[in-house]
Amino acid sequence: MRFLRQVLESFRFAWQALRSNLLRTTLSLLGVTVGIFSIIAVFTLVDSLERNVKDSVNVLGSNALYIQKIPWTFDGPFQWWKYFQRPELKYADFRYLHEHLEDAEAVAAASGKNGVTVKNGNNSMKIRLSGVTSDYNQVTDVALSDGRYFTAQEQDGSRNAVILGSEVAETLFPGQDPVGQAMKVAGLNFTIIGIQEKKGSGVLEIGGSADKRCLIPYNTYAKYFASLNPSITIFAKGYDSDPGLENLEGEIRGIMRTRRSLKPTQEDNFAINRPEALFKFISGIFAVLTTAGWVIGGFSILIGGFGIANIMFVSVKERVNIIGIQKSLGAKNYFILFQFLFESVLLSLVGGLAGIALVYLLSFIQLGTLTLELTIGNISLGLGVSSVIGVLAGIIPAYSASRLDPVIAIRSK
Repeated sequence: MRFLRQVLESFRFAWQALRSNLLRTTLSLLGVTVGIFSIIAVFTLVDSLERNVKDSVNVLGSNALYIQKIPWTFDGPFQWWKYFQRPELKYADFRYLHEHLEDAEAVAAASGKNGVTVKNGNNSMKIRLSGVTSDYNQVTDVALSDGRYFTAQEQDGSRNAVILGSEVAETLFPGQDPVGQAMKVAGLNFTIIGIQEKKGSGVLEIGGSADKRCLIPYNTYAKYFASLNPSITIFAKGYDSDPGLENLEGEIRGIMRTRRSLKPTQEDNFAINRPEALFKFISGIFAVLTTAGWVIGGFSILIGGFGIANIMFVSVKERVNIIGIQKSLGAKNYFILFQFLFESVLLSLVGGLAGIALVYLLSFIQLGTLTLELTIGNISLGLGVSSVIGVLAGIIPAYSASRLDPVIAIRSK
């Protein structure tokens, strides 16, 4: 109990010392403020950007493989001359995989084109039109706010049914319920059966904004918009019992090589792409940015730490006489040490809090589609770094003060 009381008394002395030298205190914490602001601002920007990009990438679906003509290559040279000679994936390839794959929970296909005009009365806009199969919503994220998804009968029968993106619905049918109504897609009559949930804008929009996209059955798309056997992307979703989708990937490779009559010595003339490869590539980029944040902020906070250490040596020198009096009255060494150590840590924490406050104010600035969010983790990191800097900057001055001889200290002026 006595020890705790002396610790609290040391804290009170440290607080009074800081209050009595407000100008010096303010100037001392500027270095830490700039350093913490630099680190936490970069981390907040990187975290917000990474979260936004990964949310955009999530539309690719989870636990799924993409069968395409060209691989997603993020390291090494891109051998475009070889990839572009490969045959296109066709709807017949999708049907073949759909019939023969056993390790897939769902198999879907999609194709699309940009700049298609949709119209309702005097309202019109240009959108991305995607033709998708009936299992497409089982592989990728197609959340609906109203209506329903396509049935297998609508897909096989090439029905003129359409699902609108949220922005398309708001533009063509302001203040109305579009489900069940008719509209024009490139001059053709279509019936609206569903509305997609609003996704909002993202930094990285793969395949365009979902809010400005319309979905129609693939056979309808092929009949009206791509009658010359269009190239498609095939999606295969694996079972949870197949970790890493190794069985599914092996089965797809075997089936496709058989279908294309490839010899054992020949390379694949198709690509099996994984969304996690894109996640890994993105994570690598942000790891570099995070390291850059530590380097940028590290120099600033190092300067701030030296500034606090210098001020603490000055503070010790100014209060040598008081230290001697306290020790002659029975003050323990740890009581003196805690006074200056608490002063250093308080000084650094106040600087850290000021830096975090600046980052919080920065989060209100509009950066287009990017929303900055100061997380609890980054706040804790800022306060933790501030505390460590305070301890490191104050420990030597505090220790030297605690070891002063009381007789010599009282005689000093």
